[in-house]
Amino acid sequence: MSGFDQQQIFYSDNFGSEDQGDGKINRLGDQRRFKDFIRKYHDANFLYKYRDELKRNYNLQQYWLEINIDDLRSYDEDLAEKLMKQPTEFLPLLEEAAKEIADEVTHPRPEEEQELQDIQVMLSSDANPSPIRHLKSNEVSKLVKIPGIIIAASAIRAKATKITIQCRSCRNYMPNLAVKPGLEGYTLPRRCNTDQAGRPGCPVDPFFIVPDKCHCVDFQILKLQESPEDVPNGELPRHMQVYCDRYLCEKVVPGNRVTLLGIYSIKKSNPVSKRGSRNKVSVGIRSPYIRVVGVKVDTEGMGRTSGVAITPQEEEEFRRLAANPEVYDTIARSIAPSIYGSIDVKKAIACLLFGGSRKRLPDGLTRRGDVNLLLLGDPGTAKSQLLKFVEKVSPIGVYTSGKGSSAAGLTAAVIRDPNTRNFVMEGGAMVLADGGVVCIDEFDKMRQDDRVAIHEAMEQQTISIAKAGITTTLNSRTSVLAAANSVFGRWDDTKGDENIDFMPTILSRFDMIFIIKDEHDQQRDTRLAKHVMNLHMNAYQMNEKDQEGELSLNFLKKFIQYARSSCGPRISDKAAEKLMNRYVLMRSGTREHERDTDKKTSIPITVRQLEAIVRISESLAKMRLKPFANETDIDEALRLFQVSTLDAARTGNLAGAEGFTTQEDREELNRIEKQLKRRFAIGSQVSEHCIIQDFLRQKYPERSIYKVIHLMMRRGEIQYRMQRKMLYRIK
Repeated sequence: MSGFDQQQIFYSDNFGSEDQGDGKINRLGDQRRFKDFIRKYHDANFLYKYRDELKRNYNLQQYWLEINIDDLRSYDEDLAEKLMKQPTEFLPLLEEAAKEIADEVTHPRPEEEQELQDIQVMLSSDANPSPIRHLKSNEVSKLVKIPGIIIAASAIRAKATKITIQCRSCRNYMPNLAVKPGLEGYTLPRRCNTDQAGRPGCPVDPFFIVPDKCHCVDFQILKLQESPEDVPNGELPRHMQVYCDRYLCEKVVPGNRVTLLGIYSIKKSNPVSKRGSRNKVSVGIRSPYIRVVGVKVDTEGMGRTSGVAITPQEEEEFRRLAANPEVYDTIARSIAPSIYGSIDVKKAIACLLFGGSRKRLPDGLTRRGDVNLLLLGDPGTAKSQLLKFVEKVSPIGVYTSGKGSSAAGLTAAVIRDPNTRNFVMEGGAMVLADGGVVCIDEFDKMRQDDRVAIHEAMEQQTISIAKAGITTTLNSRTSVLAAANSVFGRWDDTKGDENIDFMPTILSRFDMIFIIKDEHDQQRDTRLAKHVMNLHMNAYQMNEKDQEGELSLNFLKKFIQYARSSCGPRISDKAAEKLMNRYVLMRSGTREHERDTDKKTSIPITVRQLEAIVRISESLAKMRLKPFANETDIDEALRLFQVSTLDAARTGNLAGAEGFTTQEDREELNRIEKQLKRRFAIGSQVSEHCIIQDFLRQKYPERSIYKVIHLMMRRGEIQYRMQRKMLYRIK
């Protein structure tokens, strides 16, 4: 420890490079080789790639340069290996070489810019990335490439690279002391050895930092979570702290899928105290983190993909498949082929996976292109299996259960960083699924407050946060596939919309709502039983095509990725005119229907449902890789909407959704409610059986009576006591 008595700044780097004894000549030689690479490297067309880019960026006051390690390896393989194995030693040499080259290519500079700026070198590589859980101790202080999802980001802070210290006693300065980059701190010298004749020596620990004379750079701390596809079943996803500085700050936001190239570094962890001892005993434990030297954002906005490379041969296969007139039916049969039947539900899921086109209007507003789908029905109808399949086949898929999810887990949470005590933001499931599909099972088991939290995310596709001084908006451009059961466990046709415990505000945000019933049909049950028995008996003998249907799972996943990223269809003029006429016709109701029913019926369709039909038709065109949706797509979109939301609404099962109740039904419900309120005073109790029998004698439908009682119970106006079947009016 005698070195601390000298006038130097010391830093700890226990896992630093072993080649500490390099002479000055070797370092100068390596720096000269880096300069030759930047100056002389060119491509096949003799374009000096890095020299010209460095000059262009410097003139634009962007003091950085991105270098591909593969280019360096093709120029000087030995130098590239040194940079890969000892980046803490050779990256500063590369940055110093880039600074000298910048001085050459930009000379002469204007008088106001005579001071030469430091250059930040960012690295990139075409090597295959390694998952976070594969990082071991032998990778410390080496360049690593890891993929993952950014789930949290801190604010921009300052990090000192050169500091100036001053002695409190003799007031002498020690300027421009270099500080190790990254999260490692620094230790001030213990003694001041300045010679002063006739004065006693300075006391111990006399130095303090002079902030005005320090040179600082921006840095940001990120939290990286490994990709869901890399997490083994039954294990929690691993996390890694990420350090970015200078121009790498604010490159990504929570929810981005990235591939990071950085130095696998370590930092001192907090001291650990042993039980039963008075003093804290520091255990030799180091916490790993990544010091980033290159960032590649795999996905941005619409068309986000999981970064899977698509070859030209596969692209040609995709175009041949899209040219097939039966591509729509082929894709529908390939979705969960082990599940029997439900062909319309599978076609709707196909539309959800491909999605429509996101539109940005001239006034700055946007219209979502993602399709939301709700599956309501009996248990045992394979709703959860469909959700699991969609999670696997979607390029970006997140599966969650409604009972185990909170509002913060679905949207975003503001938490306090245990180290800095500052508030940071972590994205939830809908932020992490940006550009893909979020599957919410047991949607009916969620609390009402948690369901309200996703209203904005489903329609506006943003999540607004205003907590703990943090006011921001996150993107959640994702489709929602939800599955729910009825209130009574199984669907009860006599109870109507009492089977559903959803508010109209959440129902109207789903483009299609399917009611799946477990109906008793002998022929259908026989076919279903044969299908299930065949699956169980021949599970190991089936080949890949039999198991996965017309298209394999990987092929379908890549085709969805390719279509979402390369095709953004719009609705054609003729198709738009046809849809407009059908919309007006459906809103007003046909005369034939009025004569048959002897009453005017308001067809339950609103502007939101009109936009839903447009999105469905665009997704059908995207399956064929066409730029415009034609009249055939409009007809199929109307048919899907007819067999889903409209059929459920016309049977009265969705009377709570906006516009899904006729005027005559509303008047009848209001009459029953007024008579109920007049029948008994506040706080009184009445038998449910007596009330129902009384209203039945007045020729009111039993279904309407139950509906009014259920609505008043949901509003808290009456309370039901199960033991005696009494109704209590509480207000």
